[in-house]
Amino acid sequence: MIALVDCDSFYASCERIFRPDLKDKPVIVLSNNDGCVIARSREAKALGIPMGVPYFKVREVVTKNNVAVFSSNYALYQDISSRVLETIRNFCPEVEPYSIDESFLILDSLRLKDEAAFAKRLRQFIKRSVGIPVSVGIGQTKTLAKIATKIAKQADEGIYNIAAQEDPDCVLASMAVEDIWGIGQHQSKKLRAVRIRTARDLKYAEDGWIKKHLSVVGLRTVYELRGFRCFGFKEIPDNRKSICVSRSLGTYLTNYNELSQAVAFYASLASEKLRAQRSLANVVTTYISTSF
Repeated sequence: MIALVDCDSFYASCERIFRPDLKDKPVIVLSNNDGCVIARSREAKALGIPMGVPYFKVREVVTKNNVAVFSSNYALYQDISSRVLETIRNFCPEVEPYSIDESFLILDSLRLKDEAAFAKRLRQFIKRSVGIPVSVGIGQTKTLAKIATKIAKQADEGIYNIAAQEDPDCVLASMAVEDIWGIGQHQSKKLRAVRIRTARDLKYAEDGWIKKHLSVVGLRTVYELRGFRCFGFKEIPDNRKSICVSRSLGTYLTNYNELSQAVAFYASLASEKLRAQRSLANVVTTYISTSF
């Protein structure tokens, strides 16, 4: 079995460690230039504050609801991420850091009788020793663990084992195809055009069609949904030779300042990934395209 440990609202949770008075209060974190919202606590999400929105657009909501606002502190977040990772390694010898707030765990060597009980102990220890709340998803593959984690974040106990469900296909049927790990916006459009709308639909899709239209990588995702491990596991991931952050904006932008802030936000995300692997950039390319 594979588990994915995902820190909840990581940047906001880091700020709360030093501000215990903000427990259960709405918190947001802004990008480098305080231009855009890059992290939101669950309470801030409930207020309808979108991810990546320019701060001035939600200033009225922030003021009205006494939302705590912080400038980003990446050095702090990286330090706390390292502490979370160290804590996880005390519980499981095979750990792959995936991002600053996510890590995969191979549970096979632990020979657990109850994966959910293990996940509960791990969550409690991370919260007690580091102060960060986490969600844990469990599945036979990385892709299934990713899906389980999405569900775990909505569960009160913060844990979900998709393999323990009586009918895992029913779970997959509730997951939109664009929400599957590794399926991008362009690929999801292709899939929806042929009535593949959910993770269950993709699981039972025809191999030849998937390989032709989504390449071998897409076919591996299909096999992962079927319970076959296709994506490797590395305790020390290789550094990426290129980093790309490409997103669609949530709303139409016609103002240069708003567009500039959005570009700065995505640039900060790319910079964060660059710093995480301690690399240097030789070339930086920025591109913008319209939807017309």
